[in-house]
Amino acid sequence: MNYLNNLEFEPFILSFKLALVTTIILFIIALPLAWYLSQTKSKAKPFIEAITALPIVLPPSVLGFYILYVLSLNSPIGSFFDEYFGIKLVFNFTGLVVASCFYSLPFMVQPMQSGFESLNKNMLEASYISGKSKFTTLLKVALPNIKPALLTAIIITFAHTVGEFGVVLMVGGSIPEETKVASVAIYEYVEILDYANAHIYSAIMLIMSFVVLFAVYVFNAKQKKTFI
Repeated sequence: MNYLNNLEFEPFILSFKLALVTTIILFIIALPLAWYLSQTKSKAKPFIEAITALPIVLPPSVLGFYILYVLSLNSPIGSFFDEYFGIKLVFNFTGLVVASCFYSLPFMVQPMQSGFESLNKNMLEASYISGKSKFTTLLKVALPNIKPALLTAIIITFAHTVGEFGVVLMVGGSIPEETKVASVAIYEYVEILDYANAHIYSAIMLIMSFVVLFAVYVFNAKQKKTFI
């Protein structure tokens, strides 16, 4: 109980804040991208899909290193934002958001793309024939019919961002109340051999992850029964 009373909740709050902001941004980015990939027959589709899925197979340290290099003040992008907007893109919360968007992109795009690809093509064609634009068809026909895929994309992206470690550590470091998220806090507790707090933090993350995945599977199972 003493450990629980002394538990710092700031890393968890920061993790949830990062996950929420990242999920919102990725939803806006991934929606048109997933729709395009599901509908296009362009020869560039495999290339775009490979780029989008790269964070899944790329080691977080490699991805974090390149993001750190591109966003640092020594790079054209980092120096541009610092000079003209006064925004530093590394070792702060802004840098964490940028890095998380890159790292979690496939977890938002792929479920949405699969959902769009599973839609009845006749339903989409009927919308086009009735004079509806592609944008209207996306919002009023496609999205309402991929609710399970949409929920899966949002929740998995949120949960994946909460659990990030390698990328956020390299780009953000461990600055209290700024970049020290829950996964980094666990790492630091292990480093100083404080296994009691490491167990508590890890247990909270484990329970949260299980609850999130369980909720997704229960929702998807109910949706399947509805359509049967």
